[in-house]
Amino acid sequence: MDYRISKARHIKNFTIWVEFRDGVSGEVDLAEELHGEIFEPLKDIDYFKNFTVHPELYTLAWANGADFAPEFLYESVKQAA
Repeated sequence: MDYRISKARHIKNFTIWVEFRDGVSGEVDLAEELHGEIFEPLKDIDYFKNFTVHPELYTLAWANGADFAPEFLYESVKQAA
């Protein structure tokens, strides 16, 4: 398993399509994961859409320092499949 994200794009609402370096890909809905102070700004959909794939951590990240563990995202994609 390679938990490093190679590509990602916003789909709709709080759903992002991600592809991992090992070829696993799929959608992950993060709507229910936006708890806590660091994630509060992400509840604004316009802010949520402005994520990047962190160049060193290889996971979804936002300008305010919010990110998700790549292992969590990988397992979420695998469970949805």
